Amino acid sequence: MATILAFSGSLGKDSINQKLVVHAADLARAHGAEVELISLRDFDLPLFNTDIEAESGLPADAVRLKELMKASDGFLIACPEYNSSITPALKNAIDWASRPVEGETPLECFAGKCAALCATSPGGLGGLRGLDHVREILGNIRMHVVPGMVAVPSAFNAFNDDGTLKDEAVRGRLDSLVANLVRVADAL
Repeated sequence: MATILAFSGSLGKDSINQKLVVHAADLARAHGAEVELISLRDFDLPLFNTDIEAESGLPADAVRLKELMKASDGFLIACPEYNSSITPALKNAIDWASRPVEGETPLECFAGKCAALCATSPGGLGGLRGLDHVREILGNIRMHVVPGMVAVPSAFNAFNDDGTLKDEAVRGRLDSLVANLVRVADAL
């Protein structure tokens, strides 16, 4: 059974991308995956700085995040788009988790694992422009990013009261993306 770590790149308590990843996590469970759903807001990660690392090692929450990542076969990430790119919170989490520690292979919590990417935003592109940047970063740290990123436009009108997506075609694309992630994670 695939183990999937699901999270969004947002720190907002009412994040629409966290809402999207909650829905996607439910889909992954329906496809047979074991899913750990987290929120980056629950991790105290200072801005990445090698001086912090040199003085006191990795912050405790960076270690906690790395352990969750290492225990997972793949990641399901909803990526808000900030100014056509990745959020600082998501990039910072990736940067801290990528730091090597003694006894660990390089990029151990990323290398050879898979990820699926989705996004939602109030705009017409649904966060699509930022997803390409996330895909590039994850590919550079040796992850397999499954094809078929899903961007959900008009985010404030996209969800039913129960948190599911209103648009059946978009919901179907998200379900296909998640099913593919679970298949790939099982195979790896």
